[in-house]
Amino acid sequence: MSEPHSHSHLWPGVPLALGSAVLFGATPPLSKLLLDGVNPFMLAGLLYLGAGLGLALYRLLRGRQAAAGEAQLTAGDIPWLALAIGMGGVIAPVLLMFGLTLNTASSSALLLNLEGLATMAIAWLVYRENVDRRLLFGAFAILAGAVLLSWQGEGVAFNRGALLVAGACLAWGIDNNFTRRISATDPVVIAMLKGLVAGVVNVGLALAGGALFPPASVIAATAAVGFFGIGVSLVMFIVALRHLGTARTGAYYSLAPFIGALLAIAILGDAVTLKLAVAGLLMGVGLWLHLSEHHEHEHDHEELEHEHSHLHDEHHQHHHDGPVSEPHSHWHRHAPMRHRHPHYPDLHHRHGHG
Repeated sequence: MSEPHSHSHLWPGVPLALGSAVLFGATPPLSKLLLDGVNPFMLAGLLYLGAGLGLALYRLLRGRQAAAGEAQLTAGDIPWLALAIGMGGVIAPVLLMFGLTLNTASSSALLLNLEGLATMAIAWLVYRENVDRRLLFGAFAILAGAVLLSWQGEGVAFNRGALLVAGACLAWGIDNNFTRRISATDPVVIAMLKGLVAGVVNVGLALAGGALFPPASVIAATAAVGFFGIGVSLVMFIVALRHLGTARTGAYYSLAPFIGALLAIAILGDAVTLKLAVAGLLMGVGLWLHLSEHHEHEHDHEELEHEHSHLHDEHHQHHHDGPVSEPHSHWHRHAPMRHRHPHYPDLHHRHGHG
């Protein structure tokens, strides 16, 4: 058995969540370069199909090697996966489509920030993730920055369209929390299935609305953007859920609009505005509050048996009959233990707080 690994509690969850936000934030300005004037649902469908098909090819090429390093979906995971895909890949896009037809673009852009709020609220109130005042202030600072970036000088129109857009955000928030339930399993497979379903749904909606496919060269370029901006981003998001929990991952992910705005300046030549500077300051404060969080107390680990990708760290002190590579995945048992160290609500720290 190898020696236990010691590393910061920030690693690898925080870099993964931030990397996911960077890749997703890069998608809108890159898509605008590729598909200016193309039906938005056709664009979304091609991006998601690019993600799903690209991950399917990656999974096929890696084969058994990929399966050995990650826990695979079981029959008990399928209902949670189906609910997550149904909420995030089917219900949310349909609600958003109809909401956009009944609401102004500026009002809808503001309302779309409710996804981050819904994700955190469900994690806190329903799944009882530990969320202290520092985390709340940080999350709201990041969300305030995202709202400011979306502000077009108009308020939110309270109509049926607004309710539908808000419903889409709620569906995506539920999707994120359901995905956490299966985040211990292979993230490539989860993201692949999400991409394929969401891609088919959005392309179907576009075709039903009379949209046409763009040229093959544009489809190929869009698929490449989708593979990295949605597929790889979603894989990183799922693994971050595994290490950080839903509330914190969702908060980091809310940085994506700011990253997209910065790239729009660099790639598309957009102007640097006071609004962008203030939004960046708010998001910077929120990011600092999250990165400087130090959640440490003495806590108990009850006996637990499960399967997931792991190293032989302080929480995984078990024996193998022969040499193994790390990380690896297999069914293993955790003996009861009590100790103290900085931690997030990851797979092994989903305990209650008084």
